Amino acid sequence: MRVFAVAVLIAALAVGLVACSHSERSTEPRPPTDPPPGGGDDLQQPGTTHWWNDQVFYEVFVRSFYDSDGDGIGDLQGLIQKLDYLNDGNPNTDTDLGVTALWLMPVAESPSYHGYDASDYRTIEPDYGTNADFQQLMSEAHARGISVIVDYVMNHCSTQHPWFSASAANDPTYRDWFVWRPTDPGWQRPWGGGTVFHHNSTRGLYYYGVFWGGMPDLNYSSAAVKQEMFDTADFWLNTLGADGFRLDAVKYMIEEDSELEDTGSTLALWTEFRQHLDAVAPDAFTVGEAWDETAIAVQYVDAGLSTVFEFELAETMLYAANAGEPIGLATKLAEVTTTYPYHQYATFLTNHDQARVLSRLSGNTGRNRVIAATLLTLPGVPFLFYGEEVGMVSSGSHEDVRRPMQWTGGANAGFTTGTPWNDVGDNYTTNNVETMAAMDGSLWNNYRLIVHARTGSVALQRGTYHRLTCDLGQIYAFLRHDSQQAVVALHNFRPGSAGNWSLSATKSQLAPGTYTATDLVTGAALTGLTVGVDGAIADWSPAASLGSYASLLVELVPAP
Repeated sequence: MRVFAVAVLIAALAVGLVACSHSERSTEPRPPTDPPPGGGDDLQQPGTTHWWNDQVFYEVFVRSFYDSDGDGIGDLQGLIQKLDYLNDGNPNTDTDLGVTALWLMPVAESPSYHGYDASDYRTIEPDYGTNADFQQLMSEAHARGISVIVDYVMNHCSTQHPWFSASAANDPTYRDWFVWRPTDPGWQRPWGGGTVFHHNSTRGLYYYGVFWGGMPDLNYSSAAVKQEMFDTADFWLNTLGADGFRLDAVKYMIEEDSELEDTGSTLALWTEFRQHLDAVAPDAFTVGEAWDETAIAVQYVDAGLSTVFEFELAETMLYAANAGEPIGLATKLAEVTTTYPYHQYATFLTNHDQARVLSRLSGNTGRNRVIAATLLTLPGVPFLFYGEEVGMVSSGSHEDVRRPMQWTGGANAGFTTGTPWNDVGDNYTTNNVETMAAMDGSLWNNYRLIVHARTGSVALQRGTYHRLTCDLGQIYAFLRHDSQQAVVALHNFRPGSAGNWSLSATKSQLAPGTYTATDLVTGAALTGLTVGVDGAIADWSPAASLGSYASLLVELVPAP
């Protein structure tokens, strides 16, 4: 086989859950339509890529990942203890999950369980540890080749932050750090759900908080606010050692009268932020939460963010998996790849604000298997949500989505020796790391194999994308091509083995000639290929059949 390198919640807490929903606006996929045959006549040209294009990111909610001290709350030392599970740093092993980068949900001090309302931006949440613990995490992660980005919530803080208390007391230093009005102007949240101004009895005025009264928006019209938040970014990057940021709620930074999202001032702020990072940490990676359609989300990459999450693409992937029909996904990919700068968008299936992947797929593990493999072979920067690899399930409620990680089938799912801060999931006795890692063909092993395949393949990380035509519509086939490597990915979106199929393309990035074909994961020999003029492919079947919900990665090498 080929080895690849690589605590009961109080009522106020529940209110905080609602507040942290953010802009859950519709990003439903468009009805499936036929994409251009073979991906169209225009071949994607290679473009500029960066270190983050080589990564597979893994989103961690520290509170729910692993508890090192038995208090029922996950912590940074617990995450450090589990780094070898994520990636042991040894390129000669492939028994770890293989992810190469982490996104930590907020770890700054906060009065809420979720952390999206900081009360001190420069101090680690005491439930999780100390600033020294975070620096140790960075050292241990980097020693294993793992990069780490942190959730930076620049739009708003907590009403318990000293800045807000001082502003509410009319302290002249902080008076304008928040947006105050003598009366409620009646503005409504863009996604629905009520007013955005809230009364403060101390100052006798109304303050702006687009998500919730407990999370007042910072006023970026104040030069002092901007300077402080930019300096805080420097602190995380250059003092604590983070590699970048997931930027929360990027659409809502600066209002222009009653226009609350996607304003010119907001886009200009992100341009200024990028310019600042370029001066202090030019390699810092940023990924923005621009929860909207592709045409709007791309504005934030154009403004200077490294990437944004592609919410429409995520919904389209889930739709395709449930329908057993990849045509609409191929169409959406054609749009995405021509809209963004080359590969500068973040791909994912679900995150901490959404029902979990397996639940969205009606508990169908086969669908989960094929769409995970699709995610990890498409262009873009892929993100996984903790527990996705073992098929954790949930309702749509945030506390349910963010349950403790399922390590074993034993007490408290192996998460803690104490009483967990939240109940463990309903399926932990069967869907856990210990059980599934020991099972050939399990969902966990499927994730492991494809993650390692991606991190060991320059074509899957940085190569161009070109859809191939398959005469069976249930198979999604595409070529990833780099000057060093060519890989064809095939994904069967339906149950049952698919046979008597072939691939074709009028053009491709492949040079004319004869190629040997090998299974990228197992190293097994497959049926070779002869490529014609302009990279044309005609009636090629690398294997006799493709199993139920199965994927096949075919590495092509010019024959000697």
